Amino acid sequence: MAPPNRHKGKNPVNDQSQLFKALTRLFSGPIVNYRSQSGRKIRRQHLDKFAARFKTASGQQFKKTLYNPLDNIAANAISNQRRGERYVDFDQMEYMPEIASTLDIYADEMTTYSDLRPMLNIKCPNEEIRAVLATLYDNILNLQYNLFGWCRTMCKYGDFFLYLDIDEKFGVKSVIALPPSEIERMEGQDATNPNYVQYQWNSAGMTFENWQVGHFRILGNDKYAPYGTSILEPARRIWRQLVLMEDAMMAYRVIRSSERRVFKIDVGGIAPQDVEQYMQKIVTQLKRHSVVDSSTGRVDLRYNPMSIEEDYFIPVRAGSVTDIQSLPGATNITQIDDIKYLRDKLFSALKVPQAYLSMGDEATEDKTTLAQKDIRFARTVQRLQRVIIAELEKIGIIHLYTLGFRGDDLLSFNLSLNNPSKIAELQELEHWKQKFDIAASATEGFFSRRWVSEHVFAMSHEDFVRNQRELYFDRKQDAALQAVAEAGLAGGGGGELDLGDEGGELDLGDEGGELDLGGPEEMPAGEAETPAGDESTLLAVPPGSRSHVTSRSKGKAYTPVKNDKRPAGARSRSTAAKWGQQMTSPTLRNILPGYGGHDSLKSLGAGIYEEKDPIYTISEQREEEKLFQLNDSIRHLIGDLEAKPKRETENED
Repeated sequence: MAPPNRHKGKNPVNDQSQLFKALTRLFSGPIVNYRSQSGRKIRRQHLDKFAARFKTASGQQFKKTLYNPLDNIAANAISNQRRGERYVDFDQMEYMPEIASTLDIYADEMTTYSDLRPMLNIKCPNEEIRAVLATLYDNILNLQYNLFGWCRTMCKYGDFFLYLDIDEKFGVKSVIALPPSEIERMEGQDATNPNYVQYQWNSAGMTFENWQVGHFRILGNDKYAPYGTSILEPARRIWRQLVLMEDAMMAYRVIRSSERRVFKIDVGGIAPQDVEQYMQKIVTQLKRHSVVDSSTGRVDLRYNPMSIEEDYFIPVRAGSVTDIQSLPGATNITQIDDIKYLRDKLFSALKVPQAYLSMGDEATEDKTTLAQKDIRFARTVQRLQRVIIAELEKIGIIHLYTLGFRGDDLLSFNLSLNNPSKIAELQELEHWKQKFDIAASATEGFFSRRWVSEHVFAMSHEDFVRNQRELYFDRKQDAALQAVAEAGLAGGGGGELDLGDEGGELDLGDEGGELDLGGPEEMPAGEAETPAGDESTLLAVPPGSRSHVTSRSKGKAYTPVKNDKRPAGARSRSTAAKWGQQMTSPTLRNILPGYGGHDSLKSLGAGIYEEKDPIYTISEQREEEKLFQLNDSIRHLIGDLEAKPKRETENED
């Protein structure tokens, strides 16, 4: 008897697990946040739709009129056979250096990065989710090392399958690449849900759900749907023709390129029936080399390669016509226009600029960056990058859902890969520069800022209002920083700095509004009398061992200790609190009440848009201290009133 499964209901690999069922339901359709006021009605329709079989908008049942399982099996077998043939061709095409270099170029351009720009950029307002995703992509998936191979395989076959090893507690633990030729994607198997997808590993006899496999596929050509189309697919026919022409050219050069010799042998009065035997004897003497086996005594006639380089000596008689003439080889071995024609068509099918792949004299252009030679190629690379981003986002959603994130958190992040073309970025920046110039000139007496924002930058009214509020806040912050700089220059000599009042503005001092920045250092009494040119007294005492005696120390020396056990002090706490809390003035809150309320305007030290709990100003803290003092005085007064009758009673007794 098999032992009971203690992990039943917990292991996500088990189909009875709640996580297994939840992820299967989640990835059985599009992951979209539907925002509507009639949520109950939509849920009711959702239940009614899946209570029975799936139906179209016209009420018809979503199924074929005649269903024959054998027909489907035969169609799947034929499609898989053709897919296997295509994969074999792609493996053979990689033996051509130009095609192998093409795959490397595509993978390199898709995964470009630098020291200042990581390979994968994660944009998320939630820092916790961003940290979780960074750990997933950098440490678990190790994209900086693995993404190149994934991209190359996807470009080669058009499909790449990645198995996700998921743990209920830790999410995605690891990934395993599956062979593309052995994986079958099954769609439309569930009559109640056309979006239900499964993957079948035929050789292993395993079936995976949609959330267990990441399917990287290059879509755009529905000829091989539901599978992707390789970037080598347009070049398959041209590749066959080019290989055939190259083989024919090689055979022609090997057979016809060498020189030949014509031997005219005078047979004299030899009988016609003996001419052939005589000619064989001559050929054997000229072209063959006799080797006698010492053990058996047999004579072996082998080809003599030295006969081409040796001179020929043939005896002749008077009037003999025996002669040897050299027959020239092929003269058109340099004609390769047909090969160039097919090679150019191959480069056109691969969409790679020929100047980068050609290593001969024709490649006269400087090969610095491939995308700089052809920006259209950079757009092709960006289209392939979107395929990678889509599946990486799917893996991120699975990881977040397993870790317990729900709702909007699953779709709160965006991923992006770097643009492979610097020229394309410069063109985009030039385009925006022209827009800014037009906007600046249009607002000079012709159109308003709202009109320019709407028609030039395609901004909505809400975006425009938000932008105006942010501009106001930026100006307010710049003014505060300028006040800090001016006050620092003005109060630097006296050692006092007061940058604000009790109204919520900048106040970097203590309760008196003063900040001691350290005035002129006072010399000890013994050192002040030492002449400037006499350094004997200073050098007699080792540095760091002099007694610290000043006019304020009342003649007592202070010896610094290594471990200062005193608390931080009120001055440090007050300075830190005021620096981080006094940047938000109540005036700005009153002027901009629509800008997120009181909680959206935060201090400069905590960040402009960082959301934290509300904080007290210095004035509010002082008012709170007064309330506490008043409360204590009232409590003491009540205690005195309660104790007074008791004392009077005791005195009477």
